[in-house]
Amino acid sequence: MQKGHTGTVGRMEQSSVRVGVLGCGNVGAALVNLIAERRDEVARRTGLDLVVAAVAVRNVALDRDVTIDPSVFTADPGSLVVDPDIDVVVEVMGGMEPARELIIEALRSGKPVVTANKELLANHGAELYEIAGAAGVDILFEAAVAGAIPIMRPLRESLAGEPIRRVMGIVNGTTNFILTRMAEDGASFADALAEAQSLGYAERDPTADIEGYDAGAKAAIIATLAFGARVVAGDVYHEGISGVTEADIEFAAHLGHCIKPIAVAERREPADGGPAEIGVRVHPALVPLSHPLAAVRDSFNAVFIEGDAVGELMFYGRGAGGRPTASAVFGDLIDASGNLRRGHGAPICALERARIAPIGELESAYYLNVEVDDQPGVLAQVAAVFGDHGVSIRSMEQEGLGAGARLVFITHAARESDLQATLHGLRRLGAVRSIGSVLRVVGD
Repeated sequence: MQKGHTGTVGRMEQSSVRVGVLGCGNVGAALVNLIAERRDEVARRTGLDLVVAAVAVRNVALDRDVTIDPSVFTADPGSLVVDPDIDVVVEVMGGMEPARELIIEALRSGKPVVTANKELLANHGAELYEIAGAAGVDILFEAAVAGAIPIMRPLRESLAGEPIRRVMGIVNGTTNFILTRMAEDGASFADALAEAQSLGYAERDPTADIEGYDAGAKAAIIATLAFGARVVAGDVYHEGISGVTEADIEFAAHLGHCIKPIAVAERREPADGGPAEIGVRVHPALVPLSHPLAAVRDSFNAVFIEGDAVGELMFYGRGAGGRPTASAVFGDLIDASGNLRRGHGAPICALERARIAPIGELESAYYLNVEVDDQPGVLAQVAAVFGDHGVSIRSMEQEGLGAGARLVFITHAARESDLQATLHGLRRLGAVRSIGSVLRVVGD
């Protein structure tokens, strides 16, 4: 028998769903308030009366700006997840442990789980999906990737039968904000980072954002759902944006490009019929100003999905912030509650073991600048090194530097290993003084 009262809301029978929330930080508090604000409307539209019955926090005495009775707070998350009076568990505490064990206990107790924990999913997602499937309940995680943008559900449901070739986009609002400020205001990297921290976009320790770990975790989750394969955070090649200079921003603009923090997940079917190959990478890249990603500014995110049948789809919106992220959690909570009342979940199918292609096998176009002695024959020597390693030059510009010169190249698509061999060959030329930034280039 269902717990809670029954009645009618319009013509829809109303069913009470008691929610347990693990964590009450920015996202947790925003979620609790959103549930209270939208309770009547959700009941009218879905027949679900969502009630926050327990919230687990470290310090129950701490004053929080949430619209619930203080007696709902508990310092015992373990009891919350196995409490038979709790129907659905929402995990917004973050971190690996105890979040992992708590989610497992909730799933094994027959409770659907909604989580925003990208770090956990990127490392232990396959385990959690399997446990949820065995228990016949949901584990939903829209908020783990790209904040309020609905991308997980389309990959799980709408595009479940689509042969997806590539997913590419901006999935970290902090780094996008920093690069936007550098490009539009001429800010230094340090000043743009400080502003991001002051606005709450970046943590006091911004390493996870600026070195690509946050985006790498999201890319692993995206690749897992897009390709139905086991991809973990350690499979993702990542470069951060801390090496991007003001000069790089200026060169990019001169060449009709901007620099954006890009995540790419690609799937290739080998000609010999072997297992699928998946490449996942996160790095700054030059993006043509004509490309839609060039218009994604500040802390906004955007994700492109390329498939054989659908062509190209774009999802755009706010990628961070307590209330936008809580909105994604709230949508999952309604979905999980509805499935629970209907007596079924939406399991993630068994994941195949695809081969993860190393970065050396992946292809991209490249931007690089090289400082050389300004003397006859140098350009020919440099071009010969590119040719020796099969890297074709798409464009080149030369800029005088006193007694030297700077050569700025954009290549056609080339294998990473060939590009690295080219760089090694250039460093061996006596006329080459230094090699500056090397960045990948997104096609038009």
